[in-house]
Amino acid sequence: MWRRQEAGRDRGPRPSEDTGGLRSVGTALDLLECFATDEELGVSELARRLGIAKSTAHRLLSTLRMHGFIEQDPDSGRYRLGLHLFELGHLAQVRHPLREVARPILLDLGRRTGLTVNLSVGEGADVVFLERLESSESVRGLNESSRRVPAHVSSSGKVIAAWNHELATARIEAGFPVRGRGTVRTQTEWLATLRTVRMRGYALSDDESFDGVSSVAVPIMEAPGQVTAALSFLGRRHDVESRLPVLVQVLQRSARRIAHEMLRRQGSVPSLVDRAAR
Repeated sequence: MWRRQEAGRDRGPRPSEDTGGLRSVGTALDLLECFATDEELGVSELARRLGIAKSTAHRLLSTLRMHGFIEQDPDSGRYRLGLHLFELGHLAQVRHPLREVARPILLDLGRRTGLTVNLSVGEGADVVFLERLESSESVRGLNESSRRVPAHVSSSGKVIAAWNHELATARIEAGFPVRGRGTVRTQTEWLATLRTVRMRGYALSDDESFDGVSSVAVPIMEAPGQVTAALSFLGRRHDVESRLPVLVQVLQRSARRIAHEMLRRQGSVPSLVDRAAR
């Protein structure tokens, strides 16, 4: 997979390792996760959600606040995510090698089509958008929405899951919450959708994440049959469906360019991918 090589090797836990300290770290991370769905939370509510004492929650919040991961509203006393998390999140985004390679191509696609362009990867049962470039002519305000969505409600999630058994299975285990009128709702429908995607070579989404919005996605192949990322267009339904064949061709060419460049940087360009990218 296209991931950074680790500087060191995980040697496993040491006999003298402070397991209590590790539990505290885990609880602190769980605390931060609580803010994924709520903008502000009080100490009592956090303690109740985590099943810990209020005093423990307060100590964790104080430590996180000291390091800039949490902020406290001086008037209400409630807590919210701190700017240091934004800084680290931005660094994680801009330093991701796939995004670095793909961004110039995404900019070109947005200028040529007037549609929003997305670059996404699978994680767990969801897809995470590494980059989303909105067009002034397309649907606006998406950058304010979540960068992580369930795989079954997006064309990107479907196209990755069609060739990625782990993502497909994780979504089945997590279920299929309804988000739009066209959302996949059952395992049977999900598996049928993935078969159709593999047959076509691309995925569609209509009224599944946002009503009145369509998207089309193609896989970015690391190797034949090996997919962890997707490239997609998103826009008003008519803007996507009226140009669907052309958009699919443009996406597929661009996906091959991205795959070729990623493999070239790793010094492992297979001849098949090399030929397809030219």
